[in-house]
Amino acid sequence: MKNLFSWQRIWPHLVAVVGFMFLSLMYAFPVLEGKKLNQHDDVQAKAAAREVVTYHEKTGEWSNWTNSMFAGMPAYMIAGDYPTSISTKIGQAVNKILPAPANYFLIGCVSAYILFLVAGAGIWLSALGAISFGFAAWNLVSLEAGHVSKMLAIYYAPGVLAGVILAFRKNWLAGAAVTAIFLSLELYANHVQITYYLGIGIIILVIIESLPLIKSGEIKKLSFIIIGLAFSAAVAVGTHTTRLWNGYDYSNETIRGKPELSVSNGVKTDEKQSGLDKEYAFSYSYGIGETLTLLIPNAYGGSNGASLSNTSETYKVLVNRGLDAATASSVVQSLPLYWGDQPIVSGPVYAGAIIFFLFILGLFIVKGPIKNWIAGAVVLYLFWSWGKNFATFNYLFYDYFPMFNKFRAITMVLALVQLLMVFLAVLALHTLAQKKISWKDLQRPLLISLAITGGISLILALMPTLFFNFQGLSDQQLAENFGQQANDKAFGQQIVNAIVQDRAGLMRTDAFRSLFFIVVTAGLIWMWMRDKIKTALLYPILLLLMIFDMFGIDKRYLNNADFVSKSASQAALAPSPADERIMADPDPDYKVLDVSRSTFNSADASYYHKSLGGYHGAKLRRYQELFEHQIAKQNANPGILNMLNTKYILSVDQQGQQVAQPNPDAFGHAWFVSNYKLVPNADAEMAALDSLKPRETAVIDQRFADKLTGLKLATDSTDKISLITYKPNELIYESNAKNEGLAVFSEIYYNVRNEWKVTIDGKPADMIRANYVLRALRVPAGKHTIQFRFEPVSIAVGNKIDLVSSLLLIALVVGAVVVEVKKKS
Repeated sequence: MKNLFSWQRIWPHLVAVVGFMFLSLMYAFPVLEGKKLNQHDDVQAKAAAREVVTYHEKTGEWSNWTNSMFAGMPAYMIAGDYPTSISTKIGQAVNKILPAPANYFLIGCVSAYILFLVAGAGIWLSALGAISFGFAAWNLVSLEAGHVSKMLAIYYAPGVLAGVILAFRKNWLAGAAVTAIFLSLELYANHVQITYYLGIGIIILVIIESLPLIKSGEIKKLSFIIIGLAFSAAVAVGTHTTRLWNGYDYSNETIRGKPELSVSNGVKTDEKQSGLDKEYAFSYSYGIGETLTLLIPNAYGGSNGASLSNTSETYKVLVNRGLDAATASSVVQSLPLYWGDQPIVSGPVYAGAIIFFLFILGLFIVKGPIKNWIAGAVVLYLFWSWGKNFATFNYLFYDYFPMFNKFRAITMVLALVQLLMVFLAVLALHTLAQKKISWKDLQRPLLISLAITGGISLILALMPTLFFNFQGLSDQQLAENFGQQANDKAFGQQIVNAIVQDRAGLMRTDAFRSLFFIVVTAGLIWMWMRDKIKTALLYPILLLLMIFDMFGIDKRYLNNADFVSKSASQAALAPSPADERIMADPDPDYKVLDVSRSTFNSADASYYHKSLGGYHGAKLRRYQELFEHQIAKQNANPGILNMLNTKYILSVDQQGQQVAQPNPDAFGHAWFVSNYKLVPNADAEMAALDSLKPRETAVIDQRFADKLTGLKLATDSTDKISLITYKPNELIYESNAKNEGLAVFSEIYYNVRNEWKVTIDGKPADMIRANYVLRALRVPAGKHTIQFRFEPVSIAVGNKIDLVSSLLLIALVVGAVVVEVKKKS
């Protein structure tokens, strides 16, 4: 044990980790001044979670339902806690080691460092690769946008791979323990899409690693490895049972689930599987040519809102037109320089010129199943990333591969391409460092790698327009917009022509840049292999070159300007006068429709109100359909907004100021209807809403008919039902009616596993769905107390499984450590 944990063994790794911390804080230096990263998605997440967070602060209880977004949805998809999941607690603790986003860089570097150590790369090369991965440009682009869960999933991925490789190559029990720890943290990140892509890659890796053992007859050894990895996976998943169960139930009711309408967005839904619409799923597809950004970051312009210098062609055109220098400089600070066919791009997927060169070299000089797996996985992931641009291949996966059609933005898989390219680059350097290849045998692969990477860079640097026209899909519209602003159509086209020239210039500049790093790296390897420089000099130079390369691109997309003071961060969600007017209403539960912003792409209104809109990756399908087919269409039935108790509408006046318009026709919290109409299916239910008078009539699907047997409605003017207690997860009403009636509530129906416990005077009652999305209830005559309480079985049972699995995770890790100590003893 003394030898296992000796200072001589530990201190080099401590130095590496301290180095990662230093680089992380140096890059995100403003956090040391108390500033925070200004992330769009982070602001939206805070707005979405405001109701449940406030409720938790007041009561100590996390509500699993909120009315603050989309008129009501499960709050566990937005915020909450998992008290019996140890991996959740570990993840939360790790996140607090450094202030964000420095903490994420540290996680990525340490995770990758462990992977490369397990692969046998040694401390220097592992640190070099870890930094290249931790500060890969697309990772920082994603962080700047606020995609924190995605980045955590990407940053924990190397650790999962490390566990699997360790199990096969060295110690099955230690490998199982490492896999369990990192896979549980991977799942803690809560980004199923990245984990899914990683999981497919791991399955392929396990098959490739198993074949040699099968051929050599080592079935017993393979059995231990497979059982150990399977157990570690089960334990890791088990520690997140509650979270995954919640997500599974919710996803089946969202736009990722199976539709009930026969036609949605003009597509016959009975002709497609459950999951996202194909066009929607592949709306973000990387162009085949756009893959060049892995080598040349600005090959496709960078982003939709990139900046140009005062030496650019666009700036010159503006100044020559007569614009003053300050105005022209301001205009070129945000231009649509990206010219690919994705809707919105914040930055490129840039692996690094040095990494790209070493990756190609590694394809030639690295031997063994790991190299074969990396090469195959990179090809598969690249094919996937092309999406609709490689439809013959990817549409087969969409139609037949399990869960593939549940995810949007297939380009996310490129994050794993980055990781694998760094992995093979490190293995290439390790092959050279271990003298596993002679200079004679290296010359040809080195020259070929230089010719491929340096040749592409040189050709594109000298003749970019020979292969590309640099024209974007929206350039024509852009020219028309500029022309209208200047009242000169020809001038609008002139500006766009200048932008096209600048796009070519950006590719040219970055191509020369990549060529420089490639040539220098190749030269260093040549000098080292010829004993003209020592290893002690090569590694630091390579490390500095990689930092210079990665940081130079990273700072284009995430830099000090993206950090704001704490007061400025809080001001982003300060209430407007219109918000304050609405908040003066003492009613605890009414809805607000915000049309002053993109209703379904902004959660700003959710910070202070119970909003009909919001910002979330997956909305309840029925509510989405109601919005598309009813609320958003022209000449919409006003009764639809009224039945949702839409008491206020936020809009913008002619002066551009936000105003709150009261809606006096909102129905309130609940009401008795005088009749109901049964319909056979979702199509008929939606069609009935076109002319429905929801104050008088409820339209109900035939599947609920048994709950209405014998009901005869006879309403009286004195019948009344009122909300007397409001909590996000509990609503209590009082009813008083002369006869048995059917009450409709202005609350969203969601009842996958009877999560809403409904009682009348303490006795269970059956909830009914009415008007496509609302709750309804058969209420006896007389005076009664009605309670709705959201109590998901996934929480009650899931927490117990989380606890048992957490104990098993601890036992697995402790057992692996004890066995290792005994071996060393």
